[in-house]
Amino acid sequence: MRRTALAALCLAAAATAGLTGCGGEGRADSASSDSAGQSAAKERKSSPKPKEEPFAGLTGGEIAERALKATTGASSLRMKGDVPDEETGGTIHLDMALDKQGDCAGTMGVDDQGEAELIKTGDTLYMKYDEAFLRAQSEGEPEADVDAAVALLAGKWTKTSAKGADAEDIAGFCDLDTVLGGLEDGRSEATRGKTTTVDGTPAITLEEREGEDRFTVHVATKGEPYLLRIDSTSAADPGSVSFTDYDEPVPAHKPAGDVLDLDSLG
Repeated sequence: MRRTALAALCLAAAATAGLTGCGGEGRADSASSDSAGQSAAKERKSSPKPKEEPFAGLTGGEIAERALKATTGASSLRMKGDVPDEETGGTIHLDMALDKQGDCAGTMGVDDQGEAELIKTGDTLYMKYDEAFLRAQSEGEPEADVDAAVALLAGKWTKTSAKGADAEDIAGFCDLDTVLGGLEDGRSEATRGKTTTVDGTPAITLEEREGEDRFTVHVATKGEPYLLRIDSTSAADPGSVSFTDYDEPVPAHKPAGDVLDLDSLG
């Protein structure tokens, strides 16, 4: 799995069983061949079977390629995590469900500068901002203008055309094909790691590097080999994103109650 693939996913936006033995003391006067045979049979029956190795015979790179294929083939998924924002130098907090029809629903924020809720369904983009988010995004503007924007927008759902110039970038993020479109084809040099679980799902870790950057990729070992989580320990781009709710319907519905039409305000 290449660095570009990991960055595209992140920015578009160990459970091993312990084996224990058991035994019991026989009676001192019981040494017959029958009792010995029964004890041996019982021991064989109670002994746990060896665990099957996930993706037996595959290299880490081959597993990574299967994971990319499965993930890009999903109709929808949910991304959640904290990733670096190269433009501001801060950290983006995201929790977003999105699909290949371009619908999405979730939240986004930067550092401790508030949060925005976002829903895109069809050609309409709905957003709701809290006061902290509005003030952070309006930094440097006249105080009276910022106060007016907060009074008008804070805590209220707004809507605008998803095809408008101001909404185009956000609307593009809602398209799963667009988000996953940066995945790089080609062979991976990932190495196999340990088996573990991610939120209860059995997984295997893969270790990937590019230069000084290090990444740990968690791939499901049961069912489809989906990506479950990517952790970056890079000093320049630290972060972690989890992937869940594969092929689940995206809860993208028009908000209830009053919605402020920004397009009608010009």
